[in-house]
Amino acid sequence: MKEDSIGRQTRDKLDDDVDALFKLPLAEFTEARNELAARLKKDGRVDDANLVKALTKPPITAWAVNQLHWNHRDAFERLLEAGQSVRKAQTSGRGIADIRESLDERGEALSHLSDLATVLLRDAGHNPTPDTIHRITTTLEALSAYATLSDGPTPGRLTQDVDPPGFGSLASLMVGTGATKPAAKVTRPVESVKAETKTLPKTSEVVDLRKGRQAEETLRARIAAAKATLQEAKKSLTEAQRKELRLEASQKKAYAEAKEADAIARRAEKELRQAEERFKKASAISQEATHRAQSITAEAAEAAKAVENANRTNEKASNELESLLEEAAASRL
Repeated sequence: MKEDSIGRQTRDKLDDDVDALFKLPLAEFTEARNELAARLKKDGRVDDANLVKALTKPPITAWAVNQLHWNHRDAFERLLEAGQSVRKAQTSGRGIADIRESLDERGEALSHLSDLATVLLRDAGHNPTPDTIHRITTTLEALSAYATLSDGPTPGRLTQDVDPPGFGSLASLMVGTGATKPAAKVTRPVESVKAETKTLPKTSEVVDLRKGRQAEETLRARIAAAKATLQEAKKSLTEAQRKELRLEASQKKAYAEAKEADAIARRAEKELRQAEERFKKASAISQEATHRAQSITAEAAEAAKAVENANRTNEKASNELESLLEEAAASRL
């Protein structure tokens, strides 16, 4: 009993780990899958590792459907419930009006999910082209058709796009599960059998239903494509308007900077003229001062020469006076 509990916990943990892979951004899937497989192999769980390693990276359309399952569960469940309602309406024999009402409910659920897928793709950095949205819508519709089948694809773990069941499968569902059993010996009154037969859809009704369904699919795909195109156009318009505003702001800033630079240039030019005028005046004063200095130097040299001459004359006069005084003194003796 304890081993069964441990095994169940291990399987639950593996399921959680696998679910976590399909919740990741698409670009992170492969690396995370390889890491999980390597960890399982290291733990000795070779079979689980091989199972994980075999998981293929889903295309962008299948990935988007997985994200709708994980992030918009209420809307996703409404689609599956609508698909079950369509099947019940088909197998109950309530007529085309009831089937049409169920199909309308499923169509509304598909339209809502396709809108969510457009936003989801754009938020994740992917381009929601009309073809992409159409492929997503087709897979969603297929999942709603498989909702009543036990062997259908697992929502949230898609590794590829899904196509709706073939018309033969739909027809077998419409006539009920009892139609697949071997015919038993008739023991009921003929009237009872006729009454029961009247509850089944007629062949013409099935054909009409198929044609109506195909027309509805085509219309829904065109609507989804138109919505995607409109949203892409709105996005482009918004980006263009933002770019225009940015350019307008840049233009105003450039004009302001150019005006400021022009004012600075004019001030610099004015200051340059003033500086040139001051330089001219200073140069003239310098030249005049140089001339005066040269004149003073010349005058100083002449004065120095005159002093030298005066010193010589003074010395000569002193010598003569001294000589005369000596002669005078000698004559008195």
